[in-house]
Amino acid sequence: MFSFLKKKSKKEKLEEKFKKLMKEWHDLSTVNRAASDEKYAEAQEIAKILNDMKHEAA
Repeated sequence: MFSFLKKKSKKEKLEEKFKKLMKEWHDLSTVNRAASDEKYAEAQEIAKILNDMKHEAA
């Protein structure tokens, strides 16, 4: 009903941050390769955390 009042879980926050970093990575990939690589590395760290969370829940 009031989804804006619902608090996001840690997983949801990480997924949102991952999507944001991947978009920034893609946008930077044609402009600044070094910054693009940094964003990609950050995104991969978050992906690893999300993957670990997924395996812990199973």
